[in-house]
Amino acid sequence: MASDISREQFTSPTLGHDYPYTIYLPRGYDKDAQAPYPVIYLLHGSFGNELDWATQGNLPQIADRLISAGHIPPTVFVMPGSRSWWVDGYNEPARSAFFDDLLPYIESTYNVGNTRQLRGVAGLSAGGYGALNFALERPDMFAAVAALSPASYVPTPPANSSAKRHPAFQNEQGQFDQDLWTRLNYTAHLEEYRFLVTPRPSATTSDIPPVPLYISAGRRDVFDAEYHARVLRQAMERIQPGYVRLDLYPGGHTWRVWRASLPAALNFMFQYVGRTEE
Repeated sequence: MASDISREQFTSPTLGHDYPYTIYLPRGYDKDAQAPYPVIYLLHGSFGNELDWATQGNLPQIADRLISAGHIPPTVFVMPGSRSWWVDGYNEPARSAFFDDLLPYIESTYNVGNTRQLRGVAGLSAGGYGALNFALERPDMFAAVAALSPASYVPTPPANSSAKRHPAFQNEQGQFDQDLWTRLNYTAHLEEYRFLVTPRPSATTSDIPPVPLYISAGRRDVFDAEYHARVLRQAMERIQPGYVRLDLYPGGHTWRVWRASLPAALNFMFQYVGRTEE
């Protein structure tokens, strides 16, 4: 029995229209199995769609191979579509729709985990920006996060970034809203995240564990992703030393880099996803 990949949709009250997604069900998926499957939410990049990871990212082939080799367990992969940068921006409330509509729908429709330890989030470029923000904002919900060439630029996107012209960040005058970018970028979440995952002085562990972070970037990225990835790693290492990994690849801001880094990202994530938390 082969793995199954299909494009689906459901009605999203938050968006006011159908929410599209592509779903990968592993070989032998059993909707009635007693133990729910781990689930990874894979986010696409700017101006992308729910088919990108399946058609350009080789997710079905990579997942089949890793599962068959025993590197990761049988896993459900959800690849949602969004018109935004995974934020509640000017064009749609993508962040709210993800948490309020998509997750509850997936967890009620498929036999997937609805606990932190069975849930991970990952993405490329703008999807890496979104995945990182989701994990920092809600560390109680994700066991691991991977950001491939994340478009998490500090303090502002480079001039050639599509963020500068994306409707998510364009105000009514059609101009890039720097204040909105600053309020939504990962740097705005760091202090609250640090507070949540750092043990109090009288405790040996925190109530919410840190979310281990995998980062990758191409060395010839036209958006200087290597530099921004190093800035991100430094910021996160200060909060959770030993729970951040950065891999650098030859190449640019391309699917070649993201396909190459996806297996490493998933192997990293599954050191934590599906494991009993200490």
